[in-house]
Amino acid sequence: MYKRMNQSAKFLPFGWKLFISYLVFIILPVVILGYTANSILVDSMRTQTITNLQGTLAQMRDNVSYKLRDTERISDMLYYDEALALSLRSSEEGWISYEKTSTTLLPKFRQAVESTNQKLWLSIYLRDPNLPEVYYDAGPVDLLKVKDKYFDVYHINRIQFEEWYRSFPPEKYGKTMKWSQVDDDEQFERISLLRRLVNTLDPLDLKEIGFIRGSIYLSELFESMDYNKIGPGSMIEVVDQNGQKMYATSDLNAEGHHAKRNESASSELIIHEEIPELDWTITAYVPQGILGKGVQKVTQITLLICFLFVVLISAVASYFSRYISKRFSKLISVLVMFQQGDYHKRIHYKGTDEFTLIADALNKMGEQTEHLIGEVYETNLKNKQAELESLQAQINPHFLYNTLSSISRLAKFGRVEQQHEMVMNLAKFYRLTLNDGKTIISIYKELEQVQAYLDIQKVKYGDRMEVDFNIDPDLLRY
Repeated sequence: MYKRMNQSAKFLPFGWKLFISYLVFIILPVVILGYTANSILVDSMRTQTITNLQGTLAQMRDNVSYKLRDTERISDMLYYDEALALSLRSSEEGWISYEKTSTTLLPKFRQAVESTNQKLWLSIYLRDPNLPEVYYDAGPVDLLKVKDKYFDVYHINRIQFEEWYRSFPPEKYGKTMKWSQVDDDEQFERISLLRRLVNTLDPLDLKEIGFIRGSIYLSELFESMDYNKIGPGSMIEVVDQNGQKMYATSDLNAEGHHAKRNESASSELIIHEEIPELDWTITAYVPQGILGKGVQKVTQITLLICFLFVVLISAVASYFSRYISKRFSKLISVLVMFQQGDYHKRIHYKGTDEFTLIADALNKMGEQTEHLIGEVYETNLKNKQAELESLQAQINPHFLYNTLSSISRLAKFGRVEQQHEMVMNLAKFYRLTLNDGKTIISIYKELEQVQAYLDIQKVKYGDRMEVDFNIDPDLLRY
């Protein structure tokens, strides 16, 4: 038949149709060329943008470092003041102590606080119990919001049991200082510079004569960190060495975007800058839109050209792909039906190509398979019926013989009621067995026959036999 079809008509082979569908891969060179040309410019402008953003973030870091060093400078004024150290290491009572406080200590503390433009709360803890305390008692109110800068003088015993004071590192002259959130700093969003005042008479034994705590607001410290300097949709965060977020500034319109940052981290550029004084990290999250702002027009033109070409090629390729896929889908549907045991399905194609040959072969295979299955089914059914009849022919005489033998014994011993019951059950059993010559009966009838058989056996065995039935009532009608 195949030779006859070749002679009668010429057709486009299936291989050529498949080859035509592969023409869609023309799209790949177009995409590669467009991507390469666009990437060169995009990468160049992206690199420049990233460099600018890194410079902006570095400038923010330098501003933060400047404010931190400014606070450290104020502590240096007190730390290296020999006159102050001399006043603190000598202890006198009475009027001398008061005069020292009013003429020497307080002016120096005031001068230190007023030498900065920051909002600063300077707390000085003194070891000399003869010196008076000077402080504002405002209760739970944050005085730094009321007074831009001021100082308090306390005795060291107010903090001597605090964990942050007890764990303060050993003194190294001019180097030992620490930025940390202590007491109510976290509540009021501040951070404090902690530093000792030491007696330098013996350089090998720097004894503590006081303690400095300079507190500043995080918001003022990070005032220069403005997401607008990065761009719309950006976010800047400051995290400490433990990964805890200490400060953040972001575009409110981008909150939803940043809330999903962990799900799509590739959608934005992440830049880090370290703050060495705090061992903290400034992280800027920059949307890709900012990076590609300068190349959007070039990218749009490239995409437009590529899109038009892809649409044209896709239109041509889709026609052939649909043409072939429809024919394949018909073949597959027939094979699925065959797999499920249904060989009635047939398929017909217009034309004289390979699909027509395959369809004819499948149709013939289904027809032959269906015929063979029918023959095998009938043969097996006849064999099973013969086996059942043979088995029944063997079982019934033995069962009848044993039952009659039991009836005889019951008659011999005068057990008339049991004899009568067994005779009635035997009659019922054979009446149900005959079943008007039917070979297929309902489960309900089958159970009746089983019950008649069991009733005969119960007469024979009595209490030695127990039978339980567990049958779904819905099955009885089958």
